[in-house]
Amino acid sequence: MLDQLETILRHVAEELTGWRARALKAEADLKESGARGGGAGGAKLDLEARGRVADLEQENKALRQRVEAARLRVHDLLSRLTFLEEQARDSGGNGGGRAAGGSGTGGAAGVGGGVP
Repeated sequence: MLDQLETILRHVAEELTGWRARALKAEADLKESGARGGGAGGAKLDLEARGRVADLEQENKALRQRVEAARLRVHDLLSRLTFLEEQARDSGGNGGGRAAGGSGTGGAAGVGGGVP
């Protein structure tokens, strides 16, 4: 589970880095087009820039949703990991007697529901 968590976090961090670089490039392009602007060519660049900004805003919204979904998955994995560690600790202290009862009575609900 910890390997899955690390993989998810690494993927999210790489994706965020890529999106950040794209946003910075788009901002630089927008500033450059503003500095060059003027005349009919400036109007065309302005329309293109507005379209690009709208596209970036949509991409940003989608990215935020994906990051939030990944954050929820990470939280769920951490909760499950905590639960499993507690189960292992409890069963180790009681000679294994509680492990069978714990997993049969509430183990599945604890894993699915998460532990705060």
